[in-house]
Amino acid sequence: MKLFPRFAAALVAVATTAALTACGGGAQSQQNAGPTKELEVFSWWTSGSEDAALQSLITAYKSAYPEVNVTNGAVAGGGGGNSQQILQTRIQGGNPPDTFQTHPEESLKQYLDADALADLSSAYDQNGLRQAVPEDMLQSHSKDGKQYGVSTGAHRGNVLWYSIPALQKAGVSVPAEGYTTDQFLTDLEKVKASGTTPLCLGAKDTFAVAQLFENTLLGSTGKDGWTKLVSNQTQWTDPSVSQAAETFTRAMSYADPDASAMTWDQAAKKLGEGQCAFNTMGDWEYGELVKAGKTEGKDFGYVAHPGTQGTFVLVVDTFAVSNQAKNFRNAVDFATVLGKPEVQLEFNRLKGSTPIRTDVDVSSLPKYQQSAAQSYRSDGRVWSIAHGQATPAAFQQSFFDAVTQYAASKDTAAFTKALQGATQ
Repeated sequence: MKLFPRFAAALVAVATTAALTACGGGAQSQQNAGPTKELEVFSWWTSGSEDAALQSLITAYKSAYPEVNVTNGAVAGGGGGNSQQILQTRIQGGNPPDTFQTHPEESLKQYLDADALADLSSAYDQNGLRQAVPEDMLQSHSKDGKQYGVSTGAHRGNVLWYSIPALQKAGVSVPAEGYTTDQFLTDLEKVKASGTTPLCLGAKDTFAVAQLFENTLLGSTGKDGWTKLVSNQTQWTDPSVSQAAETFTRAMSYADPDASAMTWDQAAKKLGEGQCAFNTMGDWEYGELVKAGKTEGKDFGYVAHPGTQGTFVLVVDTFAVSNQAKNFRNAVDFATVLGKPEVQLEFNRLKGSTPIRTDVDVSSLPKYQQSAAQSYRSDGRVWSIAHGQATPAAFQQSFFDAVTQYAASKDTAAFTKALQGATQ
């Protein structure tokens, strides 16, 4: 989620106003209001697979509450940049959606710090949700022992997708477990020589370029180094960051010349058609490829991004409820439905992700999703920077800006200095 630094201050102002008016009909009165027959669900899920997955949530809610009319307030824009700007405006204007998509950890924390969210602990007390999520997941949704968001599933951000026909054309072996950065760069060159675009990239969505660097960075630092970076125990001028930057530059030299005009899902479609060979993207790409009728093992395959095997980069989607929601009770009920095992299973089947609950039987899911679920449950987990979960919003925006500038300038020293400066 792309949440701008100025919004944090605006949230505080909104929260202060709500606190001053609560005794006269503000936030508290909304929570105590009687039943209504409307619900607005606000998200950035508009691509084919995203919309199908979102509709599964709405269908599940409607089956339990058929009398409620659900408005799908989805706003197009990969990574949520467009929707978040609209959300900011609506919250500042005192007209928030009833329930809205965000991410846990740092993204959710901004709303928590501004006292803008409703307590959803009751959703965790039902359906065994509290006992079914890993402790770090539970804490990422919590403040002072209460929970303020319910997650639909966990995406793995560090996946390298490849087109099997494109690799066959280039005479490149299908990547195997333990695929290295050197192998990746060599294969990109071979694909280029074959006449196929080596690297798919939907750079119209800024997060896609940032995610390519993010995964390259993790391949250089490893899990422990990553943790030290995001917690400011290691400086961004560290040699491991410079090494990642230089590898990123080499990879970008193979990127689709039309990248700046393509969104992430358009790049995924191109890979599915064999028009480009590799794409570093979260496993929402899996849902998009399958939605387009492509077959795992025939049209496309996957491997952990080079150097990141054994680590799961968390990109977790969460629904929070505004404490100013007009249809408060319905929004809380919607969040509760999201935590049901059967709802999580169907949603993630369509979305390409894995259930946040570890007690869901995933044996009916496709091979990729079973492997992702295994990784989520057993590998080391780290939060994504590019999706606003590992670091505060101010750093996330600086991260985007620095990566974009570096892609053009290729000035490694200036790049790492800018990243370090953003932590101050």
